[in-house]
Amino acid sequence: MVAQRPSAPRDNKGTTASQKGKSPLGKIEKLVYGGEGLLRENGQAILVPFAAPGDDWQEGKLRESAAERIAPACPVFTRCGGCHYQHLPYPLQVEWKKEILRETLARLGHVDSPTIAARTGEPWRYRNRVQVHFNGRRLGFHAARSHSLVTVDRCPIASPAIERAMLALAEMAPSFLRTVELFSNEESTLVSVMDAAKPLRRSFFTELARAIPGADQSALDYPVGGDRFRVSYRAFFQVNRFLIEPLVSEAIAQADSMEAWDLYAGVGLMSIPLARRCERVTAVEVVSSAAHDLEMNAQRHGVRLNVVRGSTEDFLAAQTSAPRFVLADPPRAGLGKRVTDQLRRLRPARLTIVSCDPSTLARDLRALSDLYQLESLTLVDLFPQTFHIEAIARLISKSA
Repeated sequence: MVAQRPSAPRDNKGTTASQKGKSPLGKIEKLVYGGEGLLRENGQAILVPFAAPGDDWQEGKLRESAAERIAPACPVFTRCGGCHYQHLPYPLQVEWKKEILRETLARLGHVDSPTIAARTGEPWRYRNRVQVHFNGRRLGFHAARSHSLVTVDRCPIASPAIERAMLALAEMAPSFLRTVELFSNEESTLVSVMDAAKPLRRSFFTELARAIPGADQSALDYPVGGDRFRVSYRAFFQVNRFLIEPLVSEAIAQADSMEAWDLYAGVGLMSIPLARRCERVTAVEVVSSAAHDLEMNAQRHGVRLNVVRGSTEDFLAAQTSAPRFVLADPPRAGLGKRVTDQLRRLRPARLTIVSCDPSTLARDLRALSDLYQLESLTLVDLFPQTFHIEAIARLISKSA
């Protein structure tokens, strides 16, 4: 079955071939990080969005689709910028993500990765957090590589509660609203205004809460296993409601010591279970609201945590030794030189990195490669239908 035709291809500088007067010719070789397919014409790499390996291009048009192509579930796929792989069967998406992760680590990090394991869940209705945009009374998502609005009333990767909140907002939102973030535990949904032409009255949220339970709250309790984590307004939390518990289990699996550090701890998603396994756990978080939630969550669950309110860089610089196990779950920018330099100095026996960007993971692993061996690598597919890759790298000191 032939899916929707992809948009114009781009060359390796990000320019579409049609803008440069080119007509791509050949077959898509593979997928690359960013959600595009790669073909080569006269030695030049051309990137084609929404492509499938095996697609055949002739004179700038998709002449023959790859056998693996399927019909996308969403009617605005290729126009909305949220998804990139709906035209591929989900098992094939996972295999290509593993290959992209392996290739990125080898190319940028000079890392020969071991066999990559994969943890997957339901590929639809998984997102517990989305940002929706408004143009007057129209609600939707931004188009790919654009701020133009693609009007929607449903989203196949959003959770049921998120979809219900979108429908209610489409009816009730004032015309001056521009961007709203929705975050839900399926019982309550926080409504965070990110952009508006003028302030909204408190009465609007009170009224909205009748259609969206929790819309007038500033925090919600998110269940993970037998725990419930307080998550405040705009605080970071994992977005895949089906894979949060498996992600935590994978991340803390090597914690077998008396003491552990949880760097970039957030609200304590991993600190709390770590504290049940280790006698002493230090959790480091720089964002004040998240650190407050972290302290409250530790008290709520009856675990002892040493919460450090500050940056990971400053915390590590002040230490003279490290515990056997250190967990780091940095933002997309990765650990960076200051943190890897300090980890090299302190040399914990085991280091686990939770990464949401294979390029920065490759850079960080390369910086640590002379002191650490990559023991295992797991893809936890938190973002089905998209190119985004979440990976857990377990390292062991070569001198341990």
